[in-house]
Amino acid sequence: MLNYIFGTIIIISVVFGIATGNGSNLADAVIDGAKDSVSLLTTMAGMMLLWSGIMEIASRGGFTRVIGRALSPVLKKLFKNVQKDSKALDYISMNVSANLLGLGNAATPFGLSAMGELHKLNNSDEKASDDMVTFVVMNTASIQIMPTMVGTLRQSYGSSAPFDILPCVWISSACALTVGLALSKLLRQ
Repeated sequence: MLNYIFGTIIIISVVFGIATGNGSNLADAVIDGAKDSVSLLTTMAGMMLLWSGIMEIASRGGFTRVIGRALSPVLKKLFKNVQKDSKALDYISMNVSANLLGLGNAATPFGLSAMGELHKLNNSDEKASDDMVTFVVMNTASIQIMPTMVGTLRQSYGSSAPFDILPCVWISSACALTVGLALSKLLRQ
């Protein structure tokens, strides 16, 4: 559906650009947009690779296990059907750690692994378990202590204080997570 919407927007933009005599401005905007997108992609990829590497080192060095132990009381209450020594809890804690640092892209592989482990514990192939739903909500509406990717974006676009948004991020992400988890608990069958 989004392909049709974006395609329609592009076609309308080209038609109106040519019809209003702004074809050269349109061509310049396309070239500048392509150049800016490559620059942004390079910046984002570099940051993602750096933090993915740091998360892998943390995982291999046992740091994520320490974080997992620190998060264990909360995770045990959220995921009551998952055993204490399950790999699912390890992956969930790594996912939460990456999300706390605002590294959604680095959290994705851990999230996929966690969901795979939760699926193994699920008794049904047709329906997601309560723990799977809780994890999706928790992963989607995660608290971000340090929104690294957003800060990187703001800095790449010239912000003099890229992390001055921290209080707003903390409040909004805490509210989103609280509401999401409350609804997932309330709507369980």
